[in-house]
Parts: sequence; structure tokens; C-alpha cells
Amino acid sequence: MTIAVVSAMHEELAAVLALMPDEHKEVVAGREFWRGHLHGREVVAVLSRIGKVAAATTATVLVERFGVERIVFTGVAGGLGPGVKVGDIVVADSFLQHDLDASPIFPRYEVPLYGQSRFATDPQLSAQLAAAAKEALPGVTLHRGLVISGDRFVATTAESRALQLALPEALAVEMEGAAIAQVCHDYGLPFAAVRTISDRADDAAHGDFTRFIQEVASRYSAAIVAALLAPTSASRAS
Repeated sequence: MTIAVVSAMHEELAAVLALMPDEHKEVVAGREFWRGHLHGREVVAVLSRIGKVAAATTATVLVERFGVERIVFTGVAGGLGPGVKVGDIVVADSFLQHDLDASPIFPRYEVPLYGQSRFATDPQLSAQLAAAAKEALPGVTLHRGLVISGDRFVATTAESRALQLALPEALAVEMEGAAIAQVCHDYGLPFAAVRTISDRADDAAHGDFTRFIQEVASRYSAAIVAALLAPTSASRAS
């Protein structure tokens, strides 16, 4: 069974590739896909690129060209929930596009012709990912719930507060997950996502984001993926 590991940032992808002893590159749709093994499991590792369209293209190529059977997405996000702090981990139970609004034809946030605004992650794979995160990072606080996506980097306190008011259940905000969730919904493919909170999506977000990626996020992502695919956890990702 081939599992795709999709990273949001170059630093995270590099940390995952460092765990793969036999990776080789294939270029498709202008993207570098790295095929190999991690703890003996067949893996395709790739950078999602930034934004929903880029992420959807990457996910579609993974399915159509590489025949992956499940997708795990790692990355960072801005914290929205009141108890979600920098350095915490969020495993998504569902995704929603916070910048999608086809009203009055369709309700706000609803994806036209789908009849739904939220796309659930796979319960079993998400549970396995959460267990891997707890095992790899036992001192880190873990949250599970709604993550929202949009094609802009939320970096002002005003916008963050507006999202908190409009979508009070949202734990975190990022730019790709909802697109991958929708593609996986279309293909009936198990999908799970973990996000490390890099900032609070406020006026200080840009500085926090850059520093956090370099110092923490790549290490967290690699540790979680390694724990998920470890041979001692044979039931995971299988």
C-alpha cells in the first residue's frame, strides 16, 4: 500500500526525505515527487505548494499518476481556537473553505453542487495520526476538530477575530487542507492532516511563522511521520 506524505513547506519535506534511504525523484506537472520507502513502507513524498488550487493539483497527480491509497498532510497553521497555542498540534477532523461564498445561490461556505461545506478526514487514519503525534511528541498539547482553509495568509488580528466570530468551532487556519480533503472525497481516498501551530494568525504572525518553520515545524513533521509509519506500529497507515 502506497501512502503519500504531503508537506506544506520545503523545510518539512527535506526533513521527511532525510528519513527515506532510497528516494528517487519524478517530475510531473512541474512538481518533484519523491518515491521511496520509509520504515519499509512505500511512500511518495511531495511539496503541496501554497494555496488551494496548487494543493488540489498535487493531490490529483498523487492519485492519478502514482496510485497512492491514502494521503497524510503535514504542515503549520495559525491558531484560532481560544486554547490553541503556538507549539500545539492540531489533527483535523474536517476542513472548510473560509473564503468560499457563492451566496445567495448557495449558503455561505457550501461547495456548489456538493451540498456540504465541510469535508471530513478519514476517522481511522486521523486517529492513527493523532496517536503517532502523541507518541512522537508526548509533551505537546494535541487538539482535534475543524481546520479552515483559504487563499490568503491570515496575518492580522482583525481578520483573525472575524474568522473566530464567523466560525467559532475552527481550531486553526491554513491555505491547503480543504482542497486536498475535497479531492480525496471525490476519489474516496482516506485523508488525514496534522498541523503544528506556528502563530496566532494575528499581527505578529509573519515573524512567528518564519522563525517557527525553521526551528520547530520541520522537526515535528518528521517525528510524527516516522512514528506513524514505524514498524512497531504495524496497524497504522495500513
